[in-house]
Amino acid sequence: MVEIHKKLIVNEQGKPMEVIIPFHEFQEIEEMLGLDLSLTELDDLRAAKEDRKNNKKSSYTPLDDV
Repeated sequence: MVEIHKKLIVNEQGKPMEVIIPFHEFQEIEEMLGLDLSLTELDDLRAAKEDRKNNKKSSYTPLDDV
């Protein structure tokens, strides 16, 4: 699990408005959520998901070939 070192920015009433986190932690979160993927990579993942759903085994490389 990722530890997040955050700083809260509050308004005059003490209500949290913004959060500041170290950039490397932000990058880790982006990567975990898949927010760092390109549109091409997202399209490839969607296609692979559809192939799995349709049991299209010809789309996959056998483990012995890896």
